[in-house]
Amino acid sequence: MAEQLEFFPVPSPCRGICQTDARGYCIGCLRSRDERFNWMHFSDAQKRDVLRLCHLRRLRLQRQQKPNDDPEPQQPSLF
Repeated sequence: MAEQLEFFPVPSPCRGICQTDARGYCIGCLRSRDERFNWMHFSDAQKRDVLRLCHLRRLRLQRQQKPNDDPEPQQPSLF
């Protein structure tokens, strides 16, 4: 597959928090250690792939934090 020409560089997803969680991912941008350290050496295609992975990681975290048991709607008593 031919690589598409890029007119603008792929920006770093760094948010300046730079702390890692128990799994080794940055709390701010959700990149792995390897992804953070090698960001400047990655091609634009590799950077876009890392951004896609970060997005999936963020979605997974949001699903984990969302309560699974939705409270049933309260219907007012008619009596």
